[in-house]
Amino acid sequence: MADLWSQAEISQNDFLGGRLKFYQPRQGYRSGMDAVLLAASVPARVGDSVLELGCGAGVAILCLGHRVQGTALSGLELQPRYAALAQRNATENNLELQLETGDLAQPPKGLKQQQFDHVLANPPYFLRANSTKAPDTGRETAMGEDTPLATWVEQAAKRTKPKGTVTFIQRADRLPELLTQMAKHLGGVTVLPLIPRPGKPARLVLVQGRKGGRAAFCLRDGWVLHDGSHHDGDRENHSKATSCVLREGQPMPLGEVKV
Repeated sequence: MADLWSQAEISQNDFLGGRLKFYQPRQGYRSGMDAVLLAASVPARVGDSVLELGCGAGVAILCLGHRVQGTALSGLELQPRYAALAQRNATENNLELQLETGDLAQPPKGLKQQQFDHVLANPPYFLRANSTKAPDTGRETAMGEDTPLATWVEQAAKRTKPKGTVTFIQRADRLPELLTQMAKHLGGVTVLPLIPRPGKPARLVLVQGRKGGRAAFCLRDGWVLHDGSHHDGDRENHSKATSCVLREGQPMPLGEVKV
């Protein structure tokens, strides 16, 4: 990794109340709450295999691996510099991560030969036809859509075992598109809106489906991230349930998806 990042380019940050420490770029794409919430929503059990598509520096997949010890963790990352960080983060947190570097649209041969109990992803949020590109290349690759959302869903479904789950986190305004694509490949889809504060509209959604699932579509009651109607000072004001997820590594199940 020394050939890819200088020490001045990265910082080490605490996650899960300091239980995990991750190196991330000082400039560029940095994972935060989204990655932890995504990891917490995957219903993995001991012995399951889990793949994250677009794993970046490995925050989501490694948070999941810490929460459910004994899972087989894999990641696919397009950018070699971020893949190097993910591998270092796995090593320094005493977790094993099988990492492939390559394009989601044309996965490496080794990955094509595998299927997993669970696949998770945090695809780029923004369509660049009506938004501004980030000046940093790494951040833009993570945030600005190049590979269509339809491809993310298709590839996730291909890499999932029958009855396995696919879990995405995405902007709420892209939910119609995401549901359309999931309906082509998955069943038993559940949506959990993430509400910034009571009375506010959801900005993000967690969406989970099961390969071969036959349960009816389920729209869950919204999960409120912060207490109060507004931020009232320089202090953390996550809701108690959210704090348990972010600081203690507790799960946030989307509900039992019947098969």
